[in-house]
Amino acid sequence: MAEKKPVIEFKDLTFHYQLQEKPALKNINLTIYEGEYVAILGLNGAGKTTLQLCINGVIPNMIYGDFEGDVIINGMNTQEYPTRELAKVVGMVFDNPEFQLTQTSVAEEVALGLENLGIPTEEMRGIIDEALETVGMDGLQERSPFALSGGQQQRLAIASALAMKPEIFVMDEPTSNIDPIGKEEVIAVAHKLNKEKHMTVILAEHEVEVIAQFADHVIVIHEGEVILDGTPHEVFAQVETLEKIGLRVPQVTEFAYKLEHQYGMKIKEYPVRIDEAEKFALETFKKKQ
Repeated sequence: MAEKKPVIEFKDLTFHYQLQEKPALKNINLTIYEGEYVAILGLNGAGKTTLQLCINGVIPNMIYGDFEGDVIINGMNTQEYPTRELAKVVGMVFDNPEFQLTQTSVAEEVALGLENLGIPTEEMRGIIDEALETVGMDGLQERSPFALSGGQQQRLAIASALAMKPEIFVMDEPTSNIDPIGKEEVIAVAHKLNKEKHMTVILAEHEVEVIAQFADHVIVIHEGEVILDGTPHEVFAQVETLEKIGLRVPQVTEFAYKLEHQYGMKIKEYPVRIDEAEKFALETFKKKQ
């Protein structure tokens, strides 16, 4: 099996916003590999957005502060390449899609980034249609972005980033301002990009059940520092550490933890997904018979 290549490397990264007392990020050392689905977990203000803005070069190229260390994206040091070059590799979607929408039609919205890249007009239509089809919005090309639901607006923002053909897709709490149906739509698209398009997906999210279901790599940030870094099973097994900083674990993990610590049941590995909890329950029931 071929060894996966690192696509994002944080090396001794510390970043301090101007006029703030404490650094937003402190001594970050992380490696993210090609094709991973990475979830970043942390309280508001922990440093999740700052970390993501370092991936696409907005920090330090557009937002200034005291920047130490290096961020390497596909071999490119973000301090040596302009943001417009990094945008060809890294697509990013923020938490409120309305802030990213400016055009009068869905097709024009997706075309905007292509125009900035100098893509010929005759090539744009195919790229636009493909991006919209990927996010399940084919046929809405002439619709106004502001007549869409919250989930559709977020999917349009994703399509606009996808049209740039990025290899890495960064999503900053993309479901925080939309209804439950919209959340499912957006999460399904992110899963599709990772599994079918083989994109490296980096998602900052509060919904731990979503993280447990889809992510294969979880990073926990607290007060600008990485305190946990591993698989969902490795990270969510640290129930006490997460509770101490105000984060919860999936409900099935919490239940297994209580069974072990309150009732003395020996559990080899805590479940983090519903299917794992069902299997655990069935195996436990059989042993009791």
